[in-house]
Amino acid sequence: MNKRAWKRTILLGVGSVLLLAAASWYTAVYNDSRLLVPMDFSTYVFQLRDLPMILAMALFTAYILYLVVLLVRVTLRSRKQDASRTRAIRPQLGFLGFFGFLGFGGFWTYAFNGAIFPFVFFMFFGFFGFFYEGKLSNTFMDERYRENQRRAQLAASRTALSIIFLATLLLGQGRLLGSLEYTLIAYVIVVTLALALEMFLAEYLLYHYDHDDPAGESEG
Repeated sequence: MNKRAWKRTILLGVGSVLLLAAASWYTAVYNDSRLLVPMDFSTYVFQLRDLPMILAMALFTAYILYLVVLLVRVTLRSRKQDASRTRAIRPQLGFLGFFGFLGFGGFWTYAFNGAIFPFVFFMFFGFFGFFYEGKLSNTFMDERYRENQRRAQLAASRTALSIIFLATLLLGQGRLLGSLEYTLIAYVIVVTLALALEMFLAEYLLYHYDHDDPAGESEG
């Protein structure tokens, strides 16, 4: 994808989020929060005032699906490349990490209708790692590079698993603030952030090792 395509992708994402926020505000203020709060859809009857929320949700869902297709295409394209080189991607793909901030919407949805799914968006923070993977795009993978890659992945995995282990140990002791719901929310947040950290850290450390090791060897 060229720069124009990446800019268009980012602008579409920002636009879909803003439209969803505007439609949610409109629905909460002028439409009795229909489609925002849990409803019995077996008795649901369409009203014209539901249209902004329906369209905004459809657009946002379509954009998420578009991102999934885009990532699959990038992955498949990279597999067709020379196996001795890293996949060719643009560092701009790291802007997808900003969608991690959508995870904070979970605090609003939980207070509004008890939904905690938006917290899963915290995993998108891991996509900031594409900035570093893009800088190593189409790099020849010699033995030294592969060793650095193993080191980076091992360090990232150990860090994430340690965080998840501690969260399981601590939150599994009982109710957080006297509530099982708060305990579940805290656990979901910690796990998603730990997974995001693993994705980011694996690419960051690989870039760090790949650029700093030669200097370290020459100094020694």
